[in-house]
Amino acid sequence: MRLIILEDDPQLGEALAIGLRQQGHVVDWFQDGEPAGHALGSAAYDALILDLGLPRTDGVTWLRQWRAAGLTLPVLILTARDGVEHRIGGLDAGADDYLIKPIDIHELAARLRALLRRATGRVQTVWTHGALQFDPANRTVRWNGRAVELTPRETALLEVLLKQPQKVLSKSRLQEQLYDWSGEEPDSNVLEVHIHHLRRKIHPGIVRTVRGVGYALGAPQETPAAA
Repeated sequence: MRLIILEDDPQLGEALAIGLRQQGHVVDWFQDGEPAGHALGSAAYDALILDLGLPRTDGVTWLRQWRAAGLTLPVLILTARDGVEHRIGGLDAGADDYLIKPIDIHELAARLRALLRRATGRVQTVWTHGALQFDPANRTVRWNGRAVELTPRETALLEVLLKQPQKVLSKSRLQEQLYDWSGEEPDSNVLEVHIHHLRRKIHPGIVRTVRGVGYALGAPQETPAAA
């Protein structure tokens, strides 16, 4: 998942970003609502983790503004405000879930996976596409029942393709989902290298190229079990 965190506490924000990156997610962290709003309009995120006690403008106010402007991605409020009225206010403002600080990073990740399942209309915790199985919780991949060893970046790329298995994604969109704004600049051919590795490790037809457009997950009938 590509995640955006809006948290003004520097220690907590950094800890959240590091913890979620260690679990294989791409994370952008902001301490103020204005730059976070610009980021939301510039990149495709899977979920927003939102603190309420922000400088200048409260998190609920930002959430209401963004929802009114058409923001549809799942939002998880993360705050020290534990009153019932605060939880009701946050949910009524457009949040999809609510966690009270302090939190466990593993519970946060599990709640984010649940939000993504609901947002994508998935019920199963393990994603299946023909002979391919992907477990987002454990970041494990199986092909025809056989475990496939992928790097974290290869796993992230496969997850992006699996989220929209019928859609052709451009090179820029795929790179956007794999790299945050922390300063890491991917090489010009790094995406093609990752795709080559997926085809070699899983199946030649697992990723199809649509010339002049981008890449898409191979259809299940195009990725049959190996003879």
